[in-house]
Amino acid sequence: MHEVVLEGPGKNALGSALMRQLLDALRRAAGEPVLVRGAGDAFCAGLNLKEMAALDAAGMQAFLALLEDMVQALYEYPGPTAAAVNGHAVAGGCVLALGCDCRVMTRATGARIGLNEVAIGARFPPRTWAMVKARVPAASIERVVLGAQLVDPQCALGLGLVDELADDPLAVAQERLDVLARHPRDAYAVAKRGIRGVLAPGAEALARWAREDLAAWTSPQFRALIEAQLKR
Repeated sequence: MHEVVLEGPGKNALGSALMRQLLDALRRAAGEPVLVRGAGDAFCAGLNLKEMAALDAAGMQAFLALLEDMVQALYEYPGPTAAAVNGHAVAGGCVLALGCDCRVMTRATGARIGLNEVAIGARFPPRTWAMVKARVPAASIERVVLGAQLVDPQCALGLGLVDELADDPLAVAQERLDVLARHPRDAYAVAKRGIRGVLAPGAEALARWAREDLAAWTSPQFRALIEAQLKR
């Protein structure tokens, strides 16, 4: 088993360095079982807003391309994956958990998880959006995405953002991953790919992203929203 520890500033926020580390870890794992957990008392607090606030248009495009590569690599990873959601999993952190085959979250009532992108004015990049639509249950997706709330573990379980709750999510996630790892690797990879396919947004979605959505990430309005979040 390969353990990937999300560790970084701002409660393990996803900056360029951390996203590259995760990509490198998945490449090195080469289809072996992978467990993803957060360092300390958080899983991942989302994208690194401090880094994003300093990016120009070209830098933001590169940052989001890296995010898309990371999401795709995790979602399409051929071997079994499990997330031990040991604390807050906000926005990009929730995306990371959704990308894993098995998601075990702490029972701690203070922990929160959710896709609050709409609430902070962010638009989903196309591959990330395709993954969210594939992994959030159809019955919950409007509440999860349009409601854009951070919810407690019990609510997250009901919405299908996680598979189960545990007092020790790391231990339980390891147990679940061990069960999945007993299957023949080739059969698991073929079945997983058959269920999920690949993240391949259509031409219309890609054109809209290039024409409208990408520019929104560097607009004065969005920069003001980032600054407001950083001042909280």
